[in-house]
Amino acid sequence: MSDARIKNEIDNAIAVLTVARPEKLNAFDIDMLKALSAACDTVEADASVRVVILTGEGKAFSAGGDIKAWGAMSPNEFGHQWVRFGHRVFERLATLRMPVIAAMNGHALGGGLELAAAADIRIAEAQIKIGLPETGLGMVPGWSGTQRLVKRFGAQVVRRMVLGGEMFTAEEARALGLVDAVADSGTVLAVAKDYAGRIARRGPAALEICKLMIASANGEDNGTAVEALGSMLAAKTGDMKEGVAAFAGKRPPEFKGEW
Repeated sequence: MSDARIKNEIDNAIAVLTVARPEKLNAFDIDMLKALSAACDTVEADASVRVVILTGEGKAFSAGGDIKAWGAMSPNEFGHQWVRFGHRVFERLATLRMPVIAAMNGHALGGGLELAAAADIRIAEAQIKIGLPETGLGMVPGWSGTQRLVKRFGAQVVRRMVLGGEMFTAEEARALGLVDAVADSGTVLAVAKDYAGRIARRGPAALEICKLMIASANGEDNGTAVEALGSMLAAKTGDMKEGVAAFAGKRPPEFKGEW
């Protein structure tokens, strides 16, 4: 689905996905979630893309979900059409085959922080703040704030944000492991592109395999990594080639245990 509020620019092996709704602090509605999912499909299918940068337009990275988009939903609609769907979209981003860098140009709150957490690397501008303010609205984080964030950053820092409503500066977030680097104001996209260039010069197959293995070690993939890696390995074997040839030739396969 095309939506001008999700921009996709590809240049020299780097795709830059920009959330472009600055008048609403880049808050998401359903159409934007659909467009982000479609953009993920586009970059995944482009063999020239080796790194993805995710950033925001204007003074915010993202304020998360637009309250007007979900505030009038019934509990059933809210759970299924908003929370579960958004969860699937962010999981799509997190499981892209190539590394993803979040270039956090502004505040990342609620779903905006959950969005950044789906990236592999987070670079934040010095002036930003991050947090999970949902409980102040009587709601809970719904796009993996209590799941992926705990696995990646640890339970205690998530408790501080969710239970205590703490907001962290970029430097505090770096010290806590929530972001990997801090850039001067106005420079984060340039810094992210420099880091993306470093990644793009490395072996893309090795990067994809390492990303799968790390996700498996961190308990994030529900077995996807094991099956993906196993399938890629099997696809390179002589036995699989023989099995496919035998099927096409309508004959019994003659496996030789060839790798």
